[in-house]
Amino acid sequence: MSDHSLMNTYGRLPVAFDNGNGPWLFDTDGNKYFDTFSGIAVCGLGHAHPSVTNAIKDQAERLVHCSNLYHTPLQLKLASTICQLAGMDKVFFSNSGAEANEAAIKIARRFGHDNNIKTPTIIVMDNSFHGRTMATLSATGNRKVQAGFEPLLSGFVRAPFNDLAAIETIAKSNPNVVAVMLEPIQGEGGLNIASKEYLEALRTLCDQQNLLLIFDEVQTGNGRTGQYFASGTFDVKPDVLTTAKGLGNGFPIGACLAQGKAAEILSPGSHGSTFGGNPLGCAAALATINEIVSQNLCERAEIMGERMLKRFRDELLHTEYVKDVRGVGLMIGIEMSDPCVALVALAKAKGLLLNVTSDKVIRLLPPLNLSDEECDFLIDAVIQIIRLYAADDRSRPRA
Repeated sequence: MSDHSLMNTYGRLPVAFDNGNGPWLFDTDGNKYFDTFSGIAVCGLGHAHPSVTNAIKDQAERLVHCSNLYHTPLQLKLASTICQLAGMDKVFFSNSGAEANEAAIKIARRFGHDNNIKTPTIIVMDNSFHGRTMATLSATGNRKVQAGFEPLLSGFVRAPFNDLAAIETIAKSNPNVVAVMLEPIQGEGGLNIASKEYLEALRTLCDQQNLLLIFDEVQTGNGRTGQYFASGTFDVKPDVLTTAKGLGNGFPIGACLAQGKAAEILSPGSHGSTFGGNPLGCAAALATINEIVSQNLCERAEIMGERMLKRFRDELLHTEYVKDVRGVGLMIGIEMSDPCVALVALAKAKGLLLNVTSDKVIRLLPPLNLSDEECDFLIDAVIQIIRLYAADDRSRPRA
């Protein structure tokens, strides 16, 4: 296959997919593959879900786009629905997670200026990932993805993840701090999970020092962690919450939600999006939400996640090649003892699509509506691939 007309921005495997059904993808030769990470937490209902497909088809026959200078009933309905699910007051719709995070960063900066802080600064975390626009790239705690794009934007200061003392020190010594921004679970960073006590302490600190607490739930939202949002899983409500990925089950739509003082910061002309919250995206999101809620898929994700964690821990944790198994809901990381990127090609040859992040963490983000049989198939297949890879790796001569 030829990709000479595409910019070389992805290290693609030699396969082209034509269609999908549930957790399965089918290539142009008719071969099928089990997708263990749902397009990186995007297709939470699996591929080509009929409810979402029909909603998009029906809406496309009515109205695809309308300027945000006017109201559309679906956008108003989605706004009310998602705010209720998140326990937030207002929402701005975008087309992606990066755009949702851009909106959150702008809210924090405007909040600072409204409080007479001329150089507002946001505390962000090591190993974080917030997007690839210039602001979200600057907020990201990964030098590998930042390299070559300097100068980065100022206004961000970094702290170790899950380290409250470090944030307290920064907030105390820097009078320009206006917000703390973090992922409750770092996906790209290697499935690093914030402790409930840490998030609760951040909430208290932000309240005491008049700072905004921002949760990036682009990956953790939409049922992934066992509640609709991870803020509910950890029972800590931020001032600003962003999401995307699983919101439209593959249709591009993102959201930046805010409550309290943060909800009133943006005003007409201060932010916008041509395509954000268009009727087609809203139809897809409403259909996705309805399926997640009506089918109790948040609870299903929690049950299946516990089932997977138990099996992986029982089968793999005693081995020398697996360092840790961790996760919340259907967001699971298997940390290998050594870098294992080569495992991806081996898995693909066996009909399994795997994702490795942070060099040595197998990241599993399967659909929320897996059947018991599909869940067990995934578990067995992943264990088998890891064992095959480990046996092959150990047989290689060492330098």
